Amino acid sequence: MHAEFPDFRLGNVLATSFTGTLSERHGNAVERIPTPHRLIDWLAVNGLAVDSCTTAQLDLARELRESIPAVAPAAAIQDALPASAVQVINDRSAQGRAAAILTPEGKRRWRLSSASCVEDALSVIAADAISIVAGERDGKLALCASPTCRAAFFDTSQSRTRKWCDMNTCGNRQKKARFNANKRKNPSSAE
Repeated sequence: MHAEFPDFRLGNVLATSFTGTLSERHGNAVERIPTPHRLIDWLAVNGLAVDSCTTAQLDLARELRESIPAVAPAAAIQDALPASAVQVINDRSAQGRAAAILTPEGKRRWRLSSASCVEDALSVIAADAISIVAGERDGKLALCASPTCRAAFFDTSQSRTRKWCDMNTCGNRQKKARFNANKRKNPSSAE
């Protein structure tokens, strides 16, 4: 991994973790895959190792990454999905030749084509996004409550009331801001 780049924000849901490669979209955006090699790193960490990546493939990945949060708000409120974002997700899904395989431990893994190409990996991410938006998974698609983030995440908590994409970043920041605001309102309570 390259120390000069920000850490990846990893989660349990592939598609929404992929959208997290660009965070703080509505604030000071943090790009976690600024180079083709960094996309290779992210894919490897997520079990989709590829041999190489071109700038054009990185552009395809970023287009997919931005299409997922474009459909997320509409899907979350059961509104019409933006056609252009749906088209990108469908195109990426159809372009790959990845196959689901069962491991001896009973887990699903993805086998990419013999060329281990980025398009195969993107098809897996797109298929994951489709399963989420289509409501095929147990959980709820939600948007981060942080006004600077608004990242899509998949809430699998028992109550389905999670507010932040990541408690260690967005959630912590919001709690800290609330604490400081209360401290300013009631200076005597801080003693």
